[in-house]
Amino acid sequence: MQVDYLIIGQGISGTWLSYYLLKEGKSVLVIDDAQTNTPSRIAAGIINPVTGRRHVTVWMAETILPFALDAYSQIGQQLGIPAISQKTITDFFPSAQMRLSFLQRAEEDNTYVRMPQDESVFQEQFHYELGYGQVMPAYTVHLETLLPAWRKHLLSQQSLLEEKFNLSQLQIKNDAVQYNHIHASRIIFCDGASSAQSVYFNRLPFAPNKGEALTLEIPDLSPNYIYKKGLMLTPLATPGQWWIGSNYAWEFENDEPTEAFRSQATTLLKNWLKVPYRIHQHLSGIRPATLERRPFVGMHPLYPSVGILNGMGTKGCSLAPYFAYQLACLLEHDEPVYPEASLSRFERILSR
Repeated sequence: MQVDYLIIGQGISGTWLSYYLLKEGKSVLVIDDAQTNTPSRIAAGIINPVTGRRHVTVWMAETILPFALDAYSQIGQQLGIPAISQKTITDFFPSAQMRLSFLQRAEEDNTYVRMPQDESVFQEQFHYELGYGQVMPAYTVHLETLLPAWRKHLLSQQSLLEEKFNLSQLQIKNDAVQYNHIHASRIIFCDGASSAQSVYFNRLPFAPNKGEALTLEIPDLSPNYIYKKGLMLTPLATPGQWWIGSNYAWEFENDEPTEAFRSQATTLLKNWLKVPYRIHQHLSGIRPATLERRPFVGMHPLYPSVGILNGMGTKGCSLAPYFAYQLACLLEHDEPVYPEASLSRFERILSR
Protein backbone atom coordinates (compact mmCIF):
# COMPACT_ATOMS: atom_id res chain seq x y z
CA MET A 1 0.00 0.00 0.00
CA GLN A 2 1.37 3.43 -0.97
CA VAL A 3 0.28 6.73 0.62
CA ASP A 4 1.73 10.20 0.83
CA TYR A 5 1.48 10.52 4.61
CA LEU A 6 1.27 8.12 7.52
CA ILE A 7 -0.25 9.82 10.60
CA ILE A 8 0.00 8.22 14.02
CA GLY A 9 -2.97 9.12 16.23
CA GLN A 10 -6.48 10.42 15.60
CA GLY A 11 -6.81 12.78 18.52
CA ILE A 12 -7.40 16.45 17.87
CA SER A 13 -3.96 16.94 16.26
CA GLY A 14 -4.18 13.88 14.01
CA THR A 15 -7.72 14.79 13.03
CA TRP A 16 -6.74 18.28 11.91
CA LEU A 17 -3.54 17.24 10.14
CA SER A 18 -5.37 14.58 8.14
CA TYR A 19 -8.09 17.14 7.35
CA TYR A 20 -5.67 19.68 5.89
CA LEU A 21 -3.56 17.14 4.01
CA LEU A 22 -6.67 15.65 2.44
CA LYS A 23 -7.70 19.18 1.42
CA GLU A 24 -4.32 19.41 -0.32
CA GLY A 25 -5.30 16.39 -2.37
CA LYS A 26 -2.83 14.08 -0.63
CA SER A 27 -3.42 10.49 0.41
CA VAL A 28 -3.16 9.77 4.13
CA LEU A 29 -3.40 6.73 6.35
CA VAL A 30 -4.13 7.36 10.04
CA ILE A 31 -3.21 4.60 12.49
CA ASP A 32 -5.24 4.75 15.71
CA ASP A 33 -6.60 2.12 18.10
CA ALA A 34 -9.26 4.38 19.69
CA GLN A 35 -8.03 4.26 23.27
CA THR A 36 -10.76 5.70 25.46
CA ASN A 37 -8.46 7.55 27.87
CA THR A 38 -6.58 9.79 25.44
CA PRO A 39 -6.78 13.52 26.29
CA SER A 40 -8.80 14.34 23.18
CA ARG A 41 -11.42 11.74 24.05
CA ILE A 42 -11.93 12.77 27.67
CA ALA A 43 -11.62 16.56 27.30
CA ALA A 44 -14.57 18.94 27.39
CA GLY A 45 -13.24 20.86 24.38
CA ILE A 46 -13.04 24.25 26.11
CA ILE A 47 -11.51 27.17 24.23
CA ASN A 48 -10.87 29.84 26.85
CA PRO A 49 -9.46 33.20 25.67
CA VAL A 50 -7.77 33.85 29.03
CA THR A 51 -5.52 31.82 31.28
CA GLY A 52 -4.27 31.71 34.86
CA ARG A 53 -5.36 33.46 38.03
CA ARG A 54 -4.75 36.85 36.43
CA HIS A 55 -6.94 36.01 33.42
CA VAL A 56 -4.18 36.96 31.00
CA THR A 57 -5.06 36.71 27.31
CA VAL A 58 -3.80 33.42 25.87
CA TRP A 59 -0.81 33.19 23.56
CA MET A 60 -1.55 34.29 19.96
CA ALA A 61 -5.23 34.87 20.79
CA GLU A 62 -5.78 37.35 17.97
CA THR A 63 -4.69 34.70 15.44
CA ILE A 64 -5.56 31.38 17.06
CA LEU A 65 -9.12 32.04 18.21
CA PRO A 66 -10.68 33.30 14.95
CA PHE A 67 -8.82 30.62 13.01
CA ALA A 68 -10.19 27.90 15.30
CA LEU A 69 -13.76 29.20 15.10
CA ASP A 70 -13.63 29.23 11.31
CA ALA A 71 -11.93 25.83 11.09
CA TYR A 72 -14.41 24.04 13.36
CA SER A 73 -17.32 25.68 11.57
CA GLN A 74 -15.99 24.42 8.23
CA ILE A 75 -15.31 20.84 9.33
CA GLY A 76 -18.72 20.76 11.01
CA GLN A 77 -20.40 21.80 7.76
CA GLN A 78 -18.49 19.14 5.86
CA LEU A 79 -19.49 16.42 8.32
CA GLY A 80 -23.03 17.69 8.87
CA ILE A 81 -22.60 18.12 12.63
CA PRO A 82 -22.38 21.04 15.08
CA ALA A 83 -18.66 21.08 15.86
CA ILE A 84 -18.37 24.22 18.01
CA SER A 85 -20.61 26.39 20.20
CA GLN A 86 -20.05 29.83 21.69
CA LYS A 87 -20.31 30.09 25.48
CA THR A 88 -19.78 32.52 28.33
CA ILE A 89 -17.63 31.41 31.25
CA THR A 90 -19.21 32.34 34.55
CA ASP A 91 -16.34 32.44 37.04
CA PHE A 92 -17.57 32.23 40.64
CA PHE A 93 -15.09 33.85 43.01
CA PRO A 94 -13.77 31.49 45.70
CA SER A 95 -12.28 34.35 47.74
CA ALA A 96 -12.42 38.12 48.14
CA GLN A 97 -8.87 38.31 46.78
CA MET A 98 -9.88 36.55 43.58
CA ARG A 99 -12.79 38.94 43.15
CA LEU A 100 -10.46 41.91 43.55
CA SER A 101 -7.99 40.42 41.09
CA PHE A 102 -10.74 39.92 38.50
CA LEU A 103 -12.02 43.48 38.98
CA GLN A 104 -8.50 44.83 38.44
CA ARG A 105 -8.06 42.77 35.31
CA ALA A 106 -11.38 43.94 33.89
CA GLU A 107 -10.32 47.55 34.47
CA GLU A 108 -6.93 47.00 32.79
CA ASP A 109 -8.19 45.07 29.75
CA ASN A 110 -11.84 44.16 29.24
CA THR A 111 -11.38 42.50 25.84
CA TYR A 112 -12.53 39.16 27.24
CA VAL A 113 -13.35 39.74 30.93
CA ARG A 114 -16.17 41.76 32.44
CA MET A 115 -18.31 42.09 35.53
CA PRO A 116 -22.03 41.36 35.04
CA GLN A 117 -24.67 44.00 35.71
CA ASP A 118 -26.61 41.64 37.98
CA GLU A 119 -24.70 39.05 40.03
CA SER A 120 -27.86 37.40 41.40
CA VAL A 121 -28.82 35.67 38.14
CA PHE A 122 -27.65 32.19 39.16
CA GLN A 123 -28.86 32.10 42.77
CA GLU A 124 -31.49 29.45 42.05
CA GLN A 125 -28.88 27.10 40.56
CA PHE A 126 -25.76 27.72 42.69
CA HIS A 127 -24.59 28.56 46.18
CA TYR A 128 -22.25 31.56 46.06
CA GLU A 129 -21.55 34.56 48.25
CA LEU A 130 -18.78 36.53 46.56
CA GLY A 131 -20.33 37.00 43.12
CA TYR A 132 -18.79 36.16 39.79
CA GLY A 133 -17.11 37.57 36.72
CA GLN A 134 -17.61 36.56 33.12
CA VAL A 135 -15.26 35.62 30.29
CA MET A 136 -16.54 35.92 26.73
CA PRO A 137 -16.53 34.79 24.07
CA ALA A 138 -15.43 31.27 24.96
CA TYR A 139 -16.24 28.12 23.01
CA THR A 140 -16.78 24.41 23.43
CA VAL A 141 -15.65 22.03 20.72
CA HIS A 142 -17.93 18.99 20.56
CA LEU A 143 -15.16 16.41 20.63
CA GLU A 144 -17.54 13.60 21.56
CA THR A 145 -19.25 14.00 18.16
CA LEU A 146 -16.46 15.51 16.05
CA LEU A 147 -13.81 12.81 16.58
CA PRO A 148 -16.16 9.87 15.81
CA ALA A 149 -17.60 11.70 12.78
CA TRP A 150 -14.14 12.35 11.34
CA ARG A 151 -13.16 8.76 12.09
CA LYS A 152 -16.17 7.57 10.11
CA HIS A 153 -15.14 9.86 7.25
CA LEU A 154 -11.58 8.46 7.28
CA LEU A 155 -12.95 4.92 7.20
CA SER A 156 -15.14 5.79 4.22
CA GLN A 157 -12.01 7.04 2.42
CA GLN A 158 -10.04 3.92 3.41
CA SER A 159 -7.73 6.30 5.27
CA LEU A 160 -7.81 4.71 8.73
CA LEU A 161 -6.10 1.64 10.11
CA GLU A 162 -7.66 0.67 13.44
CA GLU A 163 -4.80 -0.91 15.33
CA LYS A 164 -2.11 -0.06 17.86
CA PHE A 165 0.99 1.41 16.23
CA ASN A 166 4.12 -0.71 16.73
CA LEU A 167 7.26 1.42 16.45
CA SER A 168 9.47 -1.65 16.02
CA GLN A 169 7.83 -2.28 12.63
CA LEU A 170 8.80 1.15 11.28
CA GLN A 171 11.68 1.48 8.80
CA ILE A 172 13.03 4.96 8.08
CA LYS A 173 14.80 6.20 4.97
CA ASN A 174 15.73 9.79 4.09
CA ASP A 175 12.91 10.18 1.58
CA ALA A 176 10.42 7.53 2.67
CA VAL A 177 9.17 5.27 5.44
CA GLN A 178 7.79 1.76 5.54
CA TYR A 179 5.47 0.29 8.15
CA ASN A 180 4.73 -3.38 7.56
CA HIS A 181 3.23 -3.40 4.04
CA ILE A 182 2.60 0.36 4.01
CA HIS A 183 4.94 2.70 2.11
CA ALA A 184 4.72 6.46 2.68
CA SER A 185 6.73 9.56 1.87
CA ARG A 186 6.55 10.77 5.45
CA ILE A 187 5.30 9.78 8.88
CA ILE A 188 3.93 12.35 11.34
CA PHE A 189 3.50 11.52 15.01
CA CYS A 190 0.34 12.98 16.57
CA ASP A 191 0.31 10.45 19.37
CA GLY A 192 0.24 12.66 22.44
CA ALA A 193 2.25 11.66 25.49
CA SER A 194 3.57 8.53 23.75
CA SER A 195 6.06 10.68 21.84
CA ALA A 196 7.79 11.52 25.12
CA GLN A 197 9.14 7.95 25.07
CA SER A 198 9.78 7.81 21.32
CA VAL A 199 13.32 7.16 20.13
CA TYR A 200 12.90 10.11 17.76
CA PHE A 201 11.46 12.69 20.13
CA ASN A 202 12.32 11.68 23.70
CA ARG A 203 14.87 14.53 23.92
CA LEU A 204 12.14 17.14 23.59
CA PRO A 205 11.10 18.95 26.80
CA PHE A 206 7.80 17.21 27.31
CA ALA A 207 6.15 17.75 30.69
CA PRO A 208 3.21 15.31 30.75
CA ASN A 209 0.53 15.94 33.34
CA LYS A 210 -2.51 13.96 34.40
CA GLY A 211 -6.04 15.26 34.23
CA GLU A 212 -9.31 13.84 35.54
CA ALA A 213 -12.99 14.62 35.03
CA LEU A 214 -16.48 13.40 35.82
CA THR A 215 -19.36 13.27 33.37
CA LEU A 216 -22.74 14.19 34.81
CA GLU A 217 -26.42 14.48 34.07
CA ILE A 218 -27.76 17.91 35.08
CA PRO A 219 -31.04 18.68 33.30
CA ASP A 220 -31.72 22.03 35.01
CA LEU A 221 -28.68 24.13 34.00
CA SER A 222 -28.46 26.48 31.03
CA PRO A 223 -26.02 25.07 28.43
CA ASN A 224 -25.15 28.59 27.27
CA TYR A 225 -22.57 28.87 30.02
CA ILE A 226 -19.43 27.20 31.31
CA TYR A 227 -19.44 27.49 35.11
CA LYS A 228 -16.19 27.72 37.03
CA LYS A 229 -15.27 27.48 40.69
CA GLY A 230 -11.87 25.86 40.87
CA LEU A 231 -13.06 23.21 38.41
CA MET A 232 -14.88 23.84 35.13
CA LEU A 233 -18.48 22.63 34.75
CA THR A 234 -19.05 22.41 31.01
CA PRO A 235 -22.05 21.40 28.85
CA LEU A 236 -21.53 18.55 26.38
CA ALA A 237 -23.21 18.17 23.00
CA THR A 238 -25.98 15.90 24.32
CA PRO A 239 -28.62 18.02 26.15
CA GLY A 240 -28.44 17.61 29.92
CA GLN A 241 -24.97 16.03 29.82
CA TRP A 242 -22.11 17.83 31.58
CA TRP A 243 -18.41 17.48 32.30
CA ILE A 244 -16.56 18.69 35.39
CA GLY A 245 -12.77 18.90 35.56
CA SER A 246 -9.95 19.13 35.33
CA ASN A 247 -7.07 18.97 37.73
CA TYR A 248 -3.36 19.00 36.91
CA ALA A 249 -1.16 16.33 38.50
CA TRP A 250 2.52 16.65 37.61
CA GLU A 251 3.47 13.59 39.61
CA PHE A 252 1.41 10.44 39.13
CA GLU A 253 1.85 6.68 39.28
CA ASN A 254 -0.43 5.77 36.36
CA ASP A 255 -3.22 7.10 34.14
CA GLU A 256 -6.04 5.61 36.22
CA PRO A 257 -8.80 7.66 37.93
CA THR A 258 -8.12 8.51 41.57
CA GLU A 259 -10.38 8.61 44.58
CA ALA A 260 -8.79 11.92 45.58
CA PHE A 261 -10.14 13.70 42.50
CA ARG A 262 -13.57 12.09 42.75
CA SER A 263 -13.81 13.22 46.38
CA GLN A 264 -12.70 16.75 45.46
CA ALA A 265 -15.22 17.03 42.62
CA THR A 266 -18.17 15.54 44.51
CA THR A 267 -17.52 17.77 47.54
CA LEU A 268 -17.48 20.82 45.27
CA LEU A 269 -20.71 19.78 43.54
CA LYS A 270 -22.45 19.13 46.85
CA ASN A 271 -21.55 22.56 48.24
CA TRP A 272 -21.99 24.51 44.99
CA LEU A 273 -24.96 23.12 43.06
CA LYS A 274 -28.54 23.64 44.15
CA VAL A 275 -30.07 21.64 41.27
CA PRO A 276 -30.14 17.80 41.08
CA TYR A 277 -27.31 15.96 39.34
CA ARG A 278 -26.18 12.41 38.73
CA ILE A 279 -22.62 11.20 38.11
CA HIS A 280 -22.06 8.95 35.08
CA GLN A 281 -18.34 8.35 34.55
CA HIS A 282 -14.96 9.11 36.06
CA LEU A 283 -12.34 9.76 33.36
CA SER A 284 -8.59 10.32 33.39
CA GLY A 285 -5.71 10.67 30.95
CA ILE A 286 -2.21 12.06 30.38
CA ARG A 287 -1.81 15.37 28.54
CA PRO A 288 1.22 15.96 26.29
CA ALA A 289 2.20 19.27 27.86
CA THR A 290 5.62 20.90 27.41
CA LEU A 291 8.00 22.81 29.67
CA GLU A 292 7.78 25.89 27.44
CA ARG A 293 3.99 25.60 27.03
CA ARG A 294 4.52 25.73 23.26
CA PRO A 295 3.79 23.00 20.70
CA PHE A 296 6.26 20.85 18.76
CA VAL A 297 5.60 21.26 15.02
CA GLY A 298 7.91 20.15 12.22
CA MET A 299 10.29 17.54 10.82
CA HIS A 300 13.18 15.80 12.57
CA PRO A 301 16.59 17.31 11.64
CA LEU A 302 18.25 13.87 11.29
CA TYR A 303 15.29 12.03 9.76
CA PRO A 304 13.62 14.30 7.15
CA SER A 305 10.78 11.83 6.60
CA VAL A 306 9.80 11.84 10.31
CA GLY A 307 7.70 14.68 11.76
CA ILE A 308 5.68 15.62 14.81
CA LEU A 309 2.56 17.62 15.68
CA ASN A 310 2.30 17.46 19.44
CA GLY A 311 2.69 19.22 22.78
CA MET A 312 -0.60 21.12 22.73
CA GLY A 313 -1.14 20.59 26.46
CA THR A 314 -4.44 21.97 27.77
CA LYS A 315 -4.92 24.22 24.72
CA GLY A 316 -5.29 21.46 22.15
CA CYS A 317 -8.68 22.48 20.82
CA SER A 318 -7.53 26.03 20.08
CA LEU A 319 -3.96 25.30 18.93
CA ALA A 320 -4.39 22.11 16.88
CA PRO A 321 -6.26 23.54 13.87
CA TYR A 322 -3.80 26.40 13.36
CA PHE A 323 -0.61 24.40 13.78
CA ALA A 324 -1.93 21.44 11.77
CA TYR A 325 -2.52 23.93 8.97
CA GLN A 326 0.97 25.34 9.44
CA LEU A 327 2.51 21.87 9.28
CA ALA A 328 0.52 21.04 6.15
CA CYS A 329 1.83 24.26 4.56
CA LEU A 330 5.39 23.34 5.55
CA LEU A 331 5.04 19.86 4.08
CA GLU A 332 3.35 20.87 0.84
CA HIS A 333 4.56 24.43 0.19
CA ASP A 334 7.74 24.72 2.27
CA GLU A 335 6.22 27.59 4.27
CA PRO A 336 7.84 28.08 7.69
CA VAL A 337 6.14 27.23 10.97
CA TYR A 338 5.69 30.02 13.53
CA PRO A 339 9.11 30.20 15.27
CA GLU A 340 7.90 29.64 18.85
CA ALA A 341 6.25 26.37 17.80
CA SER A 342 8.72 25.18 15.16
CA LEU A 343 10.63 21.99 15.86
CA SER A 344 13.69 23.69 14.38
CA ARG A 345 14.26 25.41 17.74
CA PHE A 346 15.38 22.00 19.07
CA GLU A 347 17.62 21.14 16.12
CA ARG A 348 20.75 20.94 18.28
CA ILE A 349 19.12 18.73 20.92
CA LEU A 350 17.60 16.37 18.37
CA SER A 351 20.83 16.14 16.36
CA ARG A 352 22.88 14.67 19.20
